[in-house]
Amino acid sequence: MTTAPLVIFAVGNPSRGDDAIGPLLGERLTAWLAAEGLSGQCELIEDFQLQIEHSLDLCDRRLALFIDAGSGTPAPYTFQRSEAATDFAHTTHALKPEAVLQVHVQTEGQPPPAWVLCVRGEQFELGAALSPTAEKHAAAAFALLTTLCRNADPAIWAEYAASGQRSA
Repeated sequence: MTTAPLVIFAVGNPSRGDDAIGPLLGERLTAWLAAEGLSGQCELIEDFQLQIEHSLDLCDRRLALFIDAGSGTPAPYTFQRSEAATDFAHTTHALKPEAVLQVHVQTEGQPPPAWVLCVRGEQFELGAALSPTAEKHAAAAFALLTTLCRNADPAIWAEYAASGQRSA
C-alpha cells in the first residue's frame, strides 16, 4: 500500500458545538476528494484531539495539514505554517500541532512541511449544535481546502499562508 503524500488531521468533538468544524470539514473533504478522483493523494485522519501517536502519521508525507476550530480566531479562519516546537504540557493528551511535529522530530526525523487551518468557532458547549456563523466560516474554509488539495505543493501553500487572503 502506498502512503498518500498529503495527510490531513481533522480535529474536534462533534458533540461540542462549533468544535465539530474539524470533523465536518473532514467529512466534506472526503466526499469532495472521491468526486474529484483525488482520494489516493490524501489521507484524512479524524480525532477528538491530537496525541503523540499522530506523529507516526507524518511518516513518508510531502505535506501535512491540521484543521481545528478556535475561539478568538480571526474570522473566518487563519491558515499558517506550523513548525516543530516543544509543548510544555505534562500530559500526552491534547497536543498542539507543533508538539506533534516535535515528537516526529525526536522519533523519526524531519517532519513534512505542515500548516494549520484554524476556523473560528463561537460556541463549544457540550450538546450544542454547530452555530450558523461557524457554518459560514466552515464554508469559507472548505473553499480554501479544495484549492489546497488541488495544489498540494509546499511553495503554493506558503504563498496562500503569506497572502492571508480570506473570504468572510
